[in-house]
Amino acid sequence: MPHIVVLGAGRSATILISYLFQQAGILGWRVTVADLFVNHLTPPDQDHLRIIPLNIQDEDQLILEVKAADLIISMLPAFWHPKIARLCVQYRKNLITASYVRPELKELHQAAKEANLLFLMEAGLDPGIDHMSAMAILNNIRQKGGKIMSYKSYTGGLVSPESDNNPWHYKFTWNPRNVVLAGQGTAKYLEDGCHKFIPYHQLFNRAESLEIPDLGAFDGYANRDSLLYQEPYGLREVQTLIRGTLRRRGYCQAWHLLVQLGLTDDAYQLPESRHLTYRQFLESYLPAAPPLQTSWLARIASYLNIAPDNEALSLLEYLEFPEEPIALEQATPAQVLEKLLLQKWQLEPHDKDMVVMQHLITYVLNGETKELTSSLVVRGEDQTNTAMAKTVGLPVGMAAKLILEGKLKHTGIVIPTHPDIYEPILHELKIYGIYFTEEERTI
Repeated sequence: MPHIVVLGAGRSATILISYLFQQAGILGWRVTVADLFVNHLTPPDQDHLRIIPLNIQDEDQLILEVKAADLIISMLPAFWHPKIARLCVQYRKNLITASYVRPELKELHQAAKEANLLFLMEAGLDPGIDHMSAMAILNNIRQKGGKIMSYKSYTGGLVSPESDNNPWHYKFTWNPRNVVLAGQGTAKYLEDGCHKFIPYHQLFNRAESLEIPDLGAFDGYANRDSLLYQEPYGLREVQTLIRGTLRRRGYCQAWHLLVQLGLTDDAYQLPESRHLTYRQFLESYLPAAPPLQTSWLARIASYLNIAPDNEALSLLEYLEFPEEPIALEQATPAQVLEKLLLQKWQLEPHDKDMVVMQHLITYVLNGETKELTSSLVVRGEDQTNTAMAKTVGLPVGMAAKLILEGKLKHTGIVIPTHPDIYEPILHELKIYGIYFTEEERTI
């Protein structure tokens, strides 16, 4: 009986666990779910399903679980994946993750190949469904004889319109820390045949305007390094290549102000942060108040040289920066901001989230230039059965089924850009209401 061990049971793993438990009864699997905190999960009533507490730093227990598995699925934070991957090489276990391939993981590619192991990574939503849907479209265009000129792709984990009740039009639907630190570094992409670079302090000031059918206006900002996918996507001759993140209109302009103020910095700790209030935290980044006291919003406008009626200031006003203790020891600015935002952007039990993805592709076929827009919109059901959990977890579970059924012959570190991976997963995702709608026009 094949045995799957899932490491990590956080908010993105809920639908994956349900899927695996369901499939286990049909296909004769054993499934173990292990994490430090598992009390939020409903104990299964079948002997072949287990939920166990596991401290990932307990080397002996971790090794016991890895050795007992046929396939490891890591839903842990990405910095744990190199450790898990090394154990998988040592004990000859296949591995799936939903996270980006980190440089430390690439170093294990040859060892995994020599051990005849498949480490399937970037198999969630973004990265994951974005790769699969892109390759399906790009390969279809190529089969018709088209030449791809431009490829843009944007994804956002957002709040559904019926639960959108704050001026940022945003609530946390996944790891809050990753949201606060998003975009740090330099974005790299291609535009009209030229390499483009956007440093972090300008990233949110250079968002692209987009329209999503039936949902309206969005902004998209570039991810860190779109050029990494030029080779895997077969886009060596493309003129424009951008992968990015979607936010509702207005978010990026306001986040740009937080970046300019320095509130997203995670590189140093604030002295006496436990005793600071949020307002004192903000004040520490502003010039001293003039004799005739003006509002903190007016001082931000003056300091950043923007108009006092700039709409982005109303989003900062919503955050309030209240006169209440931060109560965090040795916190970085980013950690303080994250704690404040958790109060303002919390997904309430009745709230629904939403995942939006859009591919924009321009290609030439038979002398005509065509523009193809492919859009995905998935809405969550509640705080547990979120669109994010569905779109991250289901493709991982479906990939596990392909591996255990012996349908994937790849070895080493692989991402889902191969037809034998993405075709069956995209087909099965449609059963769960996860599919793209396409519009095409000649330009």
